[in-house]
Amino acid sequence: MGLQREEQVKPWVTRADLLTALRLPLAAAFPFVHAPAWQLVLVSAAAASDFFDGMLARRYGSSRAGAVLDPTADKLFMAAAFLTVARTGLLHPLEIVGVIGRDIVATLGYVGAWLWRRPTALPARAGGWATAAVGLYAIWDYGRAAARGGARAGAAGTGAGAGAGAGAGAKAER
Repeated sequence: MGLQREEQVKPWVTRADLLTALRLPLAAAFPFVHAPAWQLVLVSAAAASDFFDGMLARRYGSSRAGAVLDPTADKLFMAAAFLTVARTGLLHPLEIVGVIGRDIVATLGYVGAWLWRRPTALPARAGGWATAAVGLYAIWDYGRAAARGGARAGAAGTGAGAGAGAGAGAKAER
């Protein structure tokens, strides 16, 4: 009598997905919040949601919905935040193009893999931590520039915002 390995079916929705879904209204609200302190609160809430939903997904298991919802929520929040900040002139346009361009390329890669029915899971790795660190630096630099009264962040070539996005794209596999 051989042991048969039963394949576990992932649930459609988990507790982690509910936490992930909180980033969607935060993304919708961000363009309407003009005070830098409140923008920082929204970015912090989105980052905390991203961190804790990943922790819950690793501990209790991921879901089919989470595999799509998490990167979608990341990209929507990142796009709303960076486009809103771009309108203020605090970041150089190339910094915005770099961040959004990276996510467009990742999205096109995902769509291409899906169309050719060759899904590929990209595990979270040290690069995700680097992305989060750069995101935190961008938040700090933006806050510093806003406190100076609107002087452009990173004017001395610091490159604030390049590769940032509160961990966006850092954990393609939940």
